[in-house]
Amino acid sequence: MLSLCMSRSRLAALIVAAALFAGLAVALPLQAAPLTTSEREAIEAVIKDYLLKNPEVLRDALMELERRANAEESGKRAEALKQHKALIFDSPRGVVLGNPKGDVTVVEFFDYNCGYCKRAFTDMTELIKADPKVKFVLKEFPVLGPSSLDAARVAIAVRMQDKDGAKYLEFHRRLLGVRGEANRERALTAAKDAGADMARIEKDLASNEIKATIEESGKLAEALGIGGTPSYVIANEIVPGAVGFDTLKKKVDAVRKCGTATC
Repeated sequence: MLSLCMSRSRLAALIVAAALFAGLAVALPLQAAPLTTSEREAIEAVIKDYLLKNPEVLRDALMELERRANAEESGKRAEALKQHKALIFDSPRGVVLGNPKGDVTVVEFFDYNCGYCKRAFTDMTELIKADPKVKFVLKEFPVLGPSSLDAARVAIAVRMQDKDGAKYLEFHRRLLGVRGEANRERALTAAKDAGADMARIEKDLASNEIKATIEESGKLAEALGIGGTPSYVIANEIVPGAVGFDTLKKKVDAVRKCGTATC
């Protein structure tokens, strides 16, 4: 049924469209006066009858609506990738693994309580091992609750005292490998086991850098339309989900060959 809150102009347009679809030679006056109950019922009956006889119209309309929405979303993402390129690929707040001067950069947004991110860790290490020219950037994106946020805060504190990423990578491996929920306590244990300076960790946890890092990742994710983890950014493309080593390598190779993640 048509919404009673719909403006008369929109309703009139829909009436005309329905009449045209039905092939009716009916001239409906576009008047300012409100529709009567009988007029509205008659119009609804025409539209209902047409749609019941031609249900493919709804399918086609929904498909077109989805196509337009996807095109609009793709356009927004492309603009966001262009606008935020420096922060996405070269922010000092990202953790850089692999080759810092690599010719292709893979960026991963992750959460320590994301089960698929545990699998993605193996994909990352395999890619770095197989391709010495890859630069891999990790971005803390704690979207799975307070415990994830607490774990991310400790992770950022580890990053702040680890220039070459070696301690962070060990910390990252340990925390992703824990059974159960990743939280502050388990993150601190992982940091200690990875050889971090725990006194400095406690000090840095109160730093503004922690908040700034999380806010930066959150704003980038919002601009790019990223809502889940893991999510990757490779050249001009956003790749959602734990897609696996083969897909990541294929996209890296495509960037080298074509300049885009998909040739």
